[in-house]
Amino acid sequence: MITGLGIGGAELQLHELVRRSGHDCEVATLYNAGEVAKMISEAGIAVHDLGMSSNTELGALFRLRSLMRDGGFDAVHTHLYRSCVYGRVAARLAGVPVVVASEHSIGETHLERRRMTTGVRMLYLGSDLFSDTTIAVSDTVATRLRRWGVPERKLRVIPNGLDFDRVAFDPAARARTREELGLSERHRVVGALGRLDPNKRFDLLIESAAPLLDEGTRLLLVGDGPDRQRLEELAAAHGVSGRVIFAGKRSDVAAVLSALDLFVACSKQETFGLSVLEALANGLVALYTTCPALDGVDTDRALEVAGEVGSLRTALRGELAAARPRAQVPALRELYGMDAVTERIDQLYEDLLAARRGGRRARQRGTLEDTAGSGVKR
Repeated sequence: MITGLGIGGAELQLHELVRRSGHDCEVATLYNAGEVAKMISEAGIAVHDLGMSSNTELGALFRLRSLMRDGGFDAVHTHLYRSCVYGRVAARLAGVPVVVASEHSIGETHLERRRMTTGVRMLYLGSDLFSDTTIAVSDTVATRLRRWGVPERKLRVIPNGLDFDRVAFDPAARARTREELGLSERHRVVGALGRLDPNKRFDLLIESAAPLLDEGTRLLLVGDGPDRQRLEELAAAHGVSGRVIFAGKRSDVAAVLSALDLFVACSKQETFGLSVLEALANGLVALYTTCPALDGVDTDRALEVAGEVGSLRTALRGELAAARPRAQVPALRELYGMDAVTERIDQLYEDLLAARRGGRRARQRGTLEDTAGSGVKR
């Protein structure tokens, strides 16, 4: 279960999980059965759209309860804040044995672009009372959840997975995508992917890159969001409107990454850093300001830089001059292969269900023993 199914990191992660799971799956979305819903349906998996139109639509809770009860599900797995709030409560009301949540996007000050108010925190923790386990996608997320008040016994760290084949370098797609965007092979292209909002700090990237964007160098920003107009105005103010390409929202991640020569991620906060891993899997060098997924990974293909103009500009200049060819980071496949991650989550469902059934049998035995001791026949 997820809040919406437009293009996004958590949404694409859910698509991969249900497609690869060893269990029979169905998907529910609170609203916005967008492009990822179509992808899931085309994989032969049922998608239920609750059609919510507001954050406080209590009727959706009871529609969810009916859906879960009628489906006879053994487990409900929620993704993203609003889905957790509604889905965990509905699952318990429906008598679902196992309730699991995945936490993708808890930052230092925001949760999925919501400011960390007391109300947001209390609503999240209140719905956590109805779940068995919360999966944190990184140690960073687990630490933040502990500080919030999620009990240690309920936390499991299982990272996001990556389908390395889905984001592999494709020379034909590189040529096609560059042509679509008005780029030739002679251009050196620096790129970034993500929602255009202040947390992603695309403004920092534009300011840092502006003096480096010449006749042969372009900056490609892929994504859309509320910050787009401000970013376009910023590019104009720096005199590089014609050298900063706003490609809008695209789902062909491998093609877009293949079109790049250097990848940059300069978010203020990240809970995992999937886009950086995708860029590395495509063979690119990546500059990043924060990426918990790379903690402990020894590679010179990903370079951490300070989140300020001078440092980022120096790193950009150095990598553009070096023009390093594509290469892989073998450790990433071992750590984040999608099949291995899916197997871990499938096994978690099995373990929780077995524990639930074992506890029920133990309580039944205890009841029978108490009855036998009282001399009452059953």
